[in-house]
Amino acid sequence: MTHETPRVDSEVGPLRAVLLHRPGNELTRLTPRNNDKLLFDSIPWVGRAQEEHDAFAEVLRGRGVEVLLLADVLREALADPRAHAAGVLAAVDDRRLGEDLGDALRAHLSGVDAVTLAEVLMAGLTFEELPAAAGASLVRKIHHPHDFAVDPLPNLLFTRDSSVWIADRVAISSLAMPARRRETALLDLVYAYHPRFSHAARAYGAHSAPIEGGDVLLLAPGVLAVGIGERTTAAGAESLARSLFADDIAHTVLAVPIAQARATMHLDTVCTMVAPDAVVMYPLARDELVAFTLRPDGDGSLRVSGPEPFLHAAAEAMGIEKLRVIDTGLDPVTAEREQWDDGNNTLALAPGVVVGYERNVETNARLADAGIEVLAIAGSELGSGRGGPRCMSCPVVRDPIQE
Repeated sequence: MTHETPRVDSEVGPLRAVLLHRPGNELTRLTPRNNDKLLFDSIPWVGRAQEEHDAFAEVLRGRGVEVLLLADVLREALADPRAHAAGVLAAVDDRRLGEDLGDALRAHLSGVDAVTLAEVLMAGLTFEELPAAAGASLVRKIHHPHDFAVDPLPNLLFTRDSSVWIADRVAISSLAMPARRRETALLDLVYAYHPRFSHAARAYGAHSAPIEGGDVLLLAPGVLAVGIGERTTAAGAESLARSLFADDIAHTVLAVPIAQARATMHLDTVCTMVAPDAVVMYPLARDELVAFTLRPDGDGSLRVSGPEPFLHAAAEAMGIEKLRVIDTGLDPVTAEREQWDDGNNTLALAPGVVVGYERNVETNARLADAGIEVLAIAGSELGSGRGGPRCMSCPVVRDPIQE
């Protein structure tokens, strides 16, 4: 079976293939003691979260989208001995375990199959679950049996953040929060060793300045907006721009400062595209967002201009007269509630067709009034980590937008 070559040039071109992560045992690791540290606002009902995610995936398949599941592609990649060795290295942190216990765990994991190693990489390992190691270990004795020797990765659900396709290259994110940093090692493995992606060039590396996919909007071919806030730094936005300009896959990057707050952790929590010339946007952001415009100056340096209002800068960079804005919520309270519940975080399946959470009734009604078809999904449990349909999806192939 032949697959389309990965390429994404916009937010709204017809979606052909997407990378999702079905919630797994990593979510069962969440407790009231650790959910804050692991970036969840509450303890999700895992079975229901899986049902909701399965329904989300079926909506995509029903619209002709190929759904790739991260657990599957990770296991397939780990079948390569080089990937397996890299996975073992990614799992074991000597700074936490000490040299002796670290060596014992490396030796154990080196002998397990790809399915077992993938599960450890995703769901972690407690000290109680460690294999019996030869010799005494102070580290082992001093830790509670339920403490993590290998941290779980419950935020894998949000595949948008850990990697993003820009044109025919993949950017491996540099994740800012300690609870998420090891996610990039998994994506590195998938993109380096899975046959589907083995020829993919990199647009950005995981060891660069912090940048997360939720802050990256592909406004039009060659035009990106990058949010700067809680997760993506100015250095990250500048570094990504330099990389894209050097590879000649973008001509304009808009750096957009956003509030450094839980409710607005990424640019796509306040603004996502629903059509080639339209965004759904949190009303408070409409007037407050500004952009610095970055362009190459021809000799390897950057030209930085601004700030100016984001909507004006975006329309100018996209070569259109005006960017249509669909506000979320008619009143400030409704708007704030639905923004918190990811009302602005829609996933476009085609121009004018988006997936959104069913609970954002006001936002979905306003989208429908604007001629946007909304495919509503349940997200009562999926949303407990603060993320909507866009957060939960990494587009791998989109068709070009037809003029």
